[in-house]
Amino acid sequence: MTKSRLIVTMLGAAALTAALGAGAADYPARPIRVIVPQSAGGSTDVAARVLTDKLTESLKQNIVVDNRPGAGSLNGTETVAKSAPDGYTLLLAFIGPVAISPALTKVSYDSVKDFAPVALVAAGQYMLVLHPSVPAKSLKDFVAYAKANPGRINYASAGNGSPLHLAAELFKARAGVNMVHVPYKGGNPAMADLLGGRVQVFFSTVAVARPHLQAGKIRGLGVTTAKRTPALPNVPTIADSGLPGYAVSGWYGIVAPRGTPKAAIDKLHAAVLVAVRQPDIRDKLLGVGVEATEVSPAEFGRLIDTDIVRWNKVAKPLNIIME
Repeated sequence: MTKSRLIVTMLGAAALTAALGAGAADYPARPIRVIVPQSAGGSTDVAARVLTDKLTESLKQNIVVDNRPGAGSLNGTETVAKSAPDGYTLLLAFIGPVAISPALTKVSYDSVKDFAPVALVAAGQYMLVLHPSVPAKSLKDFVAYAKANPGRINYASAGNGSPLHLAAELFKARAGVNMVHVPYKGGNPAMADLLGGRVQVFFSTVAVARPHLQAGKIRGLGVTTAKRTPALPNVPTIADSGLPGYAVSGWYGIVAPRGTPKAAIDKLHAAVLVAVRQPDIRDKLLGVGVEATEVSPAEFGRLIDTDIVRWNKVAKPLNIIME
């Protein structure tokens, strides 16, 4: 064992020991189910399985991934909201169903009242990419081109009301451009039509865009966050490329039903910290375009609150109907 890995292991053991309080010593006493509200094989599912493999080691208990796709990720999210608050049913939450969907459609849960934040696992950027036929080498070039061609540029999204859709709409508003929205059922079919030239613009996840960008099949103008991503360090940020203040971040995190005992939340949080501090886990998460993150449950809760307010302001005036 290397010295750095020994230090990580010792820190993890200390964190788990500190999390053990009254009533938590026997938790978990049976397998834990982590519901992923999307299909198997996608980046959300991959992130969940990378994490749960390490949680199984730390907690000495099986962690079962349960994929519950459907209704724009609402089905699995609603399932957890209605589950017993005993620490044995968790949600791999992300920005869409937690912070955006409640502004677009009627849901049976309240993202603040029905969920207890456990741990923010990773945060990630989206990326503005173009088909090579668009005569723009920089963000400033593209904004000028879009303004000169209002309504003649088609941009793809992963679906009505998806985070990628809202990222593009925020860009349109900030840049003052008029582009036509073409929704798809997921990021991969949207990318396929971008590659084919049927659409010209796509706000993509880094995971979907990276292989095509590296192959020279598309052009990347900027990532949506305030800093560059280690996954593609040569791609600048949109904010630094001519649109100051533009910043959009996706995230994955673990939440539990509200009322879950604090001792269980503390132990789960400590186990997540052990996982995300492992170099191999950080590398695997970076492989799906997100960076491992360490914040407290309270800080994660404040992020959820902030995103709910922010995306309500963006989404409601658009009158978007979720598919």
